[in-house]
Amino acid sequence: MSITIAKRQSLIQDFRCSDTDSGSPQVQVAILTERINNLTGHIQTHKHDYSSRRGLLQMVSRRNRLLKYLARIQRNEYLKLIKRLGLRK
Repeated sequence: MSITIAKRQSLIQDFRCSDTDSGSPQVQVAILTERINNLTGHIQTHKHDYSSRRGLLQMVSRRNRLLKYLARIQRNEYLKLIKRLGLRK
């Protein structure tokens, strides 16, 4: 269900804004999207895993808040990010 350290590092490398960046909204959204995609597959297999479903909803809400913030602060970065991740907004 969780992502590996190598996958997390590759996401940070792909979505960071500067060389020392590891926590910008773009990186956080990319990591959350990967975790959401992994957990979605788990939920489809295990339909009665309600605690994982709650965690999934919390991650989706956190990603939504970060995307709203990014859209408000840096509109061009927001548009590039949702296009790269394939999010429908």
